Amino acid sequence: MDNLGNYIRLNEIAERVHSSGERVAIILEGRDGAGKSGTVRELTRFLPPYTFRVQPSFMPSKKMMRNWFSEWQKLLPNHGEIVIYDRSWYSRALLQPVMGWCSEKQYQNFIDGVNAWEDSQLDLQLVKIWLSIDEIKQRDLLTRRQNDPLRYWKHSPNDAKAVENFDALTLKKDVMFSLDDWLIVDMANKDVGRNTVLDNVVKTL
Repeated sequence: MDNLGNYIRLNEIAERVHSSGERVAIILEGRDGAGKSGTVRELTRFLPPYTFRVQPSFMPSKKMMRNWFSEWQKLLPNHGEIVIYDRSWYSRALLQPVMGWCSEKQYQNFIDGVNAWEDSQLDLQLVKIWLSIDEIKQRDLLTRRQNDPLRYWKHSPNDAKAVENFDALTLKKDVMFSLDDWLIVDMANKDVGRNTVLDNVVKTL
């Protein structure tokens, strides 16, 4: 197993976090089809279940939309826990404004306030990863979902909108990148990309 050493080291890190009471958030962001769910599975493949939690992508409630940071505060890692986010609070910087799901004011408040909010989480370690695919790759992946007997459930009416808004999301992504350092991983080859994520998570933590 090529990644055996990294799997072992990640388990050691997880045990350290668990025993020391550290709090770790691994954020996976990327376009639809970029491989977030598969990367989550790769990162958690051998992790002891008591050391981590996965926060899946979900549709926020009206209450959450109005109280973005305070509601996400409830979903941050507990002491001794690693949480892996398949999309995170950064959806307000990306999909929400592009798809018209939040107002311009809500978007701007997020951009102006996210660094201060994250800085207020004094003992929280953040690892921010952007999974990168180009427009041709995204279009191909989203099209294949429709007739895939194993992945059909990932297909949604928003897939077409995601492709249509490729350039608009790029602009929002660039603004997000200006706020902080993100690890950018090329996911043109999913296996190589996931291995790169695993390697960098181990090196960072």
